Amino acid sequence: MRKIFVVFFLAIALVLPAAAMQQDVNQNGIKQMTEPKHFTADVNNISITVIYDNNPYKEDIETSWGFSCVITGTDKTILFDTGGKGQLLLENMSKLAIDANDIEIIVLSHIHGDHTGGLEDFLRKNPKVTVFLPESFPKEFKEKVTSLTAGVVEVDKQTEICKKAHSTGQLGTSIQEQGLILQTEEGLVVVTGCAHPGIVEMVRSAKSSFNEPVLFVMGGFHLEWATKNRVENIARNFKYMNVEYAGPTHCTGNRARAIFASHYGDNYINIGAGKTIKIEDLK
Repeated sequence: MRKIFVVFFLAIALVLPAAAMQQDVNQNGIKQMTEPKHFTADVNNISITVIYDNNPYKEDIETSWGFSCVITGTDKTILFDTGGKGQLLLENMSKLAIDANDIEIIVLSHIHGDHTGGLEDFLRKNPKVTVFLPESFPKEFKEKVTSLTAGVVEVDKQTEICKKAHSTGQLGTSIQEQGLILQTEEGLVVVTGCAHPGIVEMVRSAKSSFNEPVLFVMGGFHLEWATKNRVENIARNFKYMNVEYAGPTHCTGNRARAIFASHYGDNYINIGAGKTIKIEDLK
């Protein structure tokens, strides 16, 4: 009897991981993720390098309207958004000593061209990636990506992308968008493309999904044309949610960035093209 129990236990242990990683395939032949598992990882050596942005940081890295960054130190190397121009994306990656062939996953935040425009050129350089995109993307876009790459995953609900990295799921109504959540021992890191659903709403969604503190929020906050009072209110909301560090860039606008800097002081992270943020330094 004891021998039978041990065999049964080993069989269950082997089957469960495979089941947890299972993906469904929809009627269009595109993979659809099942419910995610949650991991809490060490802060480890996770770093985020901004390779495409309209704000300058590193002198030799060219700027242009749009956003893209590379995340390393997670289970797989992730390219979040692809900026607006593929050639510029690849040139900046080369200048930053990032090999396009090291990218394993691409996450697209939303459909706008300043976040997806560089995708086709990148996929011609490295098609051996899996592209995670919101389910709401147009059929023609999905079919084009499927023809160029190894795999496309449509994201609807909050989804595990790889160990230590999750999608918020697609949020919003008129413009649906997903953000990226990185789990660390120090707290959650939230990366947004433009935050069309509202940056506060996206951070709140991430925080409630994991019930963990938020260490750092960065990316486009979509506040370029927001009133001073609105930005002040958003910065106060960040403080209320105990967001420890803030790094607004891209479509946030200079005035809004200055307001966040005044609220966050030493915990404001100045971000632009070429900036690398090491999460282990945010303690």
